[in-house]
Amino acid sequence: MQILSIKRSLFILSFLFSGFIFAQDRPLGGETVIVVKPYTPSVNDAFKIKETPTMGDSVSLEKKPVKYSIFSVPVASTFTPTKGQATTVERAKRVKLYNNYATLGFGTYSTALAEFYSNMEVNRSDNFGVFLTHNSSQGGIKEVILDDKFYNTELNLNYNSRNRNSSWNTELGLQHQLFNWYGLPEKITFTDEVLGRIEPAQNYYSAIIGGELELYDSFFERASANYRFFGDSHSSTEHNFKTDAFFEVTIADELINTHITADVVNGSFVNSFDFNEPYPNDYTFVNVGIAPSLLILRDDLTVNLGAGFFYSLNAENSKNSFYIYPKVNASYRLGGDYFIPYAGLEGNLTQNTYYAFAQENPFVSPTLGIQPTDMPYDAYLGAKGALSNSIAYNLRGSYTSEFNKALFLRNAYVPNQVENYSYGNSFGVVYNDVNTLSFFGEIVVDIKRNFKLGMNASYFSYSVDTEGDNAAEAWNLPEFKASVTADYQITSKWFAGANLFFVGERLDLEPVMTFNGISGRQMVTLDSFIDLNANLGYRFNNQLSVFAKGNNLLGDSYQRWSGFPVQGIQVLAGATYKFDF
Repeated sequence: MQILSIKRSLFILSFLFSGFIFAQDRPLGGETVIVVKPYTPSVNDAFKIKETPTMGDSVSLEKKPVKYSIFSVPVASTFTPTKGQATTVERAKRVKLYNNYATLGFGTYSTALAEFYSNMEVNRSDNFGVFLTHNSSQGGIKEVILDDKFYNTELNLNYNSRNRNSSWNTELGLQHQLFNWYGLPEKITFTDEVLGRIEPAQNYYSAIIGGELELYDSFFERASANYRFFGDSHSSTEHNFKTDAFFEVTIADELINTHITADVVNGSFVNSFDFNEPYPNDYTFVNVGIAPSLLILRDDLTVNLGAGFFYSLNAENSKNSFYIYPKVNASYRLGGDYFIPYAGLEGNLTQNTYYAFAQENPFVSPTLGIQPTDMPYDAYLGAKGALSNSIAYNLRGSYTSEFNKALFLRNAYVPNQVENYSYGNSFGVVYNDVNTLSFFGEIVVDIKRNFKLGMNASYFSYSVDTEGDNAAEAWNLPEFKASVTADYQITSKWFAGANLFFVGERLDLEPVMTFNGISGRQMVTLDSFIDLNANLGYRFNNQLSVFAKGNNLLGDSYQRWSGFPVQGIQVLAGATYKFDF
C-alpha cells in the first residue's frame, strides 16, 4: 500500500510541473469567452468536513480495563461532635421609667424646697399631669433691717392627647409669690418710728389657662391661645390674652410660611408716688400682626425671606400705629456640619407687661408705665458648627435698634408718702431709645454623655438717646456677662454639677438726702459679681436618690439690684423618690 501511494504522488507532481513549464513558454493572447449559462454551484461541489472523522492510524491501540481497590484499615476514635450555638449580644437592662416623683429639701436661711410631679395615663393616647413646686426662705441677710423672706408656690395641671393626625394639650396654672421691699437706701437714716410702720411685703397672684393644637398633615400647622390674670396685694390687676397661628403651603416646590399673632393687654395701677397725678393708671393695648415668609432650600443653602406687618392700638389714649419689620435670615453649610455661617435682619414689636417686669425684677413698685417696645431691626452675622462629634460652637455679632426699651431704675425716696414702696426701696421703669452692639460666643463639650460642659460670654456696648429725664445711661444693663455650666455622671450611682455666673458692672441711681433736707438721687456703679453654685447626688436605686446643693459658694453678698444684697453661702440637702401608683 505504501508503494502505490508513493507512485501516485510522483505522477501528480510531474503532471503539475510540466503544465507550469508549458504555460510559461506559450505567449498570452486575447480571447473571447461566451457564457452560455451562468455557474450555479450545488451542494455536491462543496467539501464538507465530517463531524466524526475516521481514524487513519495504521496501528490501533486497544484500551485495557483498569481495576481500583482500597486498602481500608479501621482506626479507633474518641471524638464526639457537639452542636454549635450562635453567640448572643448581651443587652443592657432597660431602665424603668416612673410616672411620679417627689422631692423634699431643707437648707440654711430656713430654706424649704418641695416638688411633686405626676403623669397619669388616661388611655393609650391621653395623659393628665400635675406639677406642684414650692421654694421659700425665711430670710436673714446680714445687715438688712426689714423683713427679707420670700415664697414662690406654683401649681400646674395639664391634659394632652395625641393621635395619628393631630395632638392637642390644655393647661391651667396658678402661682403665688411673696417678696419684700427690704432694700432701704444706705445714705438715708430712718427713725425707729418710720421703720416700724413700713410693711414691705408684696404678694403676686397669677392664673393662666390655655391650650395648643397641632395638625400633622395639613397646611394649618399649629395654633395656641392663653389668657393670664396677674395681680398683687396693692389692688393692681392685669389681663393678658395671646394667640398664635402658623400656616405652611407649598407653591412651585417652595414653602410659604405665615405666622399670625395677637396680643391684648389690659391693666390698672391704683397707687402712685405723686398725689397730684390722677390715678388709677389704666392701660390697654391691642397688637395684631402677620408675618409671611418664603423658605428657599437649595442643597446646603437655606434662605428665609419674609416681613412682619403689625398694627398697635393704644386704646386709653386713642392712638394707633402701623409697623413693618424685616424678617430675613440665611445660612449655608460651607464645611458641612463643621462650619455654617449665617446672617439675618429681623425686627419685632414686643408688648411689655406687669407680669414680665415682676418676674425679672420682683422689687418693682405697683406704679409702672406700660407700653410696647419697637425694635426696627436686629442685624446679626455669625457662624456655628461642630468641631467634632462632641464639641459644638456658636459665634455671633449683632447690632440692634430699639425704641421705647424698658429699663429698670431705682425709685426716689418720697418723704410725704406713706406707701411701703416709697422709701427708696423699690424700682420703676423708664423707656428710652437704645442701640446695642453685642458679641456672643458659646462652646459646648459633650463627652460620651457622662460629662457635659458649656461656656458662653457676651459683650454689650450701648448707645442711649440723651434727651429727656433719666435718659443718660442704659440703666441696670451690664457690659459683660459670662457663664460656665458642667454636668458629670461620675458613676452609675454618683452625679454632680456646677454653674458659674459672671455679671459686669451696672449703673443705677441711689436715693440720697441733700443738705437742705430735700431728697434726690445720685448715680452709683454696682460692682460686678461672680455666683458659683454646685450640686452633688447619690442614687441608691432607680427610685431613691439624695442630693446636696450649694449656692453663692464664694460668699459674696453682692447686689443684683441696687440696695438689695443677696444671701451669702446657701446649703440645701434633700431626697427625691420616684414611684408609680
